[in-house]
Order: sequence, then C-alpha cells, then structure tokens
Amino acid sequence: MLPVILDVEASGFGRGSYPIEVGLARADGTTCALLIQPCEEWVHWDPKAELLHGISRARLAREGYPVRDVARWLNDELKDVQIAYSDSWGFDNTWLSLMFHHAGMLPGFRLESLRRLLDEAQLNRWSDVKEEVLCDASIRRHRAGEDARLLQLTYLRSSQTD
Repeated sequence: MLPVILDVEASGFGRGSYPIEVGLARADGTTCALLIQPCEEWVHWDPKAELLHGISRARLAREGYPVRDVARWLNDELKDVQIAYSDSWGFDNTWLSLMFHHAGMLPGFRLESLRRLLDEAQLNRWSDVKEEVLCDASIRRHRAGEDARLLQLTYLRSSQTD
C-alpha cells in the first residue's frame, strides 16, 4: 500500500504566507486537490510564487473553497489512514496549522516528514529517481495534487530494487 502524500502550495515562501492549495495522493494512487479562498487577513502575495504555481488571487476568489470546507475535507479524506507524509514538513505543517486555526478546527490526522519512510539507499537516489519520474509521468510541477503524486511515484520507484 502506498503512503498518502500531502502537498501545499502557498502565497509565498516566508513570513505572512498562507496556503492556497492543498493536494493529496491517496494510497490507491489517485489524486485530488482543492484551492483555498484566502481569509481576509491573509494579504501577503509573492508574484514569484504565482509564477511557479500559476494560481492567481482572482482564481482563488472565484474557485477556492473556504478554509473550513478545506479543513473538513482533509479530515474526511484522512480519517481512515490517520497519517499523511510531506517532503516539506516544516512549511506544509505550518500552513496546515494556519488553515486549521482559521477554520476553528483541529486536524484529525498527523502530518509526518516523508524522510521517515526512506532508507539510506532511497535517500541517496531520491533526486535522480524523481527526475526520471518527472520525465516518464509528464507531471505538472508546483500544483499540490500533481506534486503529491510525483512524490508518491518517486517513493514507489526508489523503494524498488534493481
């Protein structure tokens, strides 16, 4: 069974940034993602981040879901597995905490670092395998669901012995 991978895209990279999209690669390999409507007090916006993920503030206003809906969705998605993994635990955990705080909810799951699942051999070949997967799978980078799937496929391929 594959680990559930969670990824977050954000308004920027530093202080004041907030989550704008959260995505999952489920244990069965399917992916899903939701855009997040920024709360009123979430005003930080980094144009460089927008260039990476390609999501505009206007699109978030039009297509995003309220933070409470996204938090509820995540809790529903992860209630059975109870754990998801992230390759950027420090950032993703901070952004999830901010989202759940503004939703007035607690997460019903734990977010762990993906590194906890990797042995030394996987760590040593991770970057090369990730590049191979990118070439083979035609994944669109810097979108939460696609990045989560990229990590999941990299985990799978890196765990296979030659």
